Amino acid sequence: MKSNAAKSDREGVKIVAQNRAASYNYTLLDKLEAGLVLVGTEVKTLREGKGTLREAYAEIRLGEAWLLNCHIPEYLAGGQRNHDPLRKRKLLLNRREIDRLVIQTQQKGMTVVPLKIYFRDGIAKCELAIAKGKKFHDRRDAERRKEAKREADEAISRSRRR
Repeated sequence: MKSNAAKSDREGVKIVAQNRAASYNYTLLDKLEAGLVLVGTEVKTLREGKGTLREAYAEIRLGEAWLLNCHIPEYLAGGQRNHDPLRKRKLLLNRREIDRLVIQTQQKGMTVVPLKIYFRDGIAKCELAIAKGKKFHDRRDAERRKEAKREADEAISRSRRR
């Protein structure tokens, strides 16, 4: 029987890769969670906290969801059994979720973007978002609003201190 300390390490959520640029480049509309089909060396690499979602995207092909362009570097001690760092990885979604993704991505300008890869209770998961690409002026407006909100919050906190 395992100790409680070892059990508590496995439970919970441990984020291993995030796509921070997603909210800057896209308007995120709807989020969902998918399982990932990984090989052993990929799991070991992700547990070390290595992996990149910067250029990654998801795609529906022949009724299956795939994560493309996600870079998970080779495991150093993997030897011959190592994986291809940019291989396509299957996403585990139920039929209803896949159908919903297909319908939403058929609209103009919509895509499926991975936001983060994490381990929940020892199982690798990927958070996906249905997103619409932002135009350059939209990004600038969002940045302006964010800056104005930050300045307003600072002014409020200064006035409270006095």
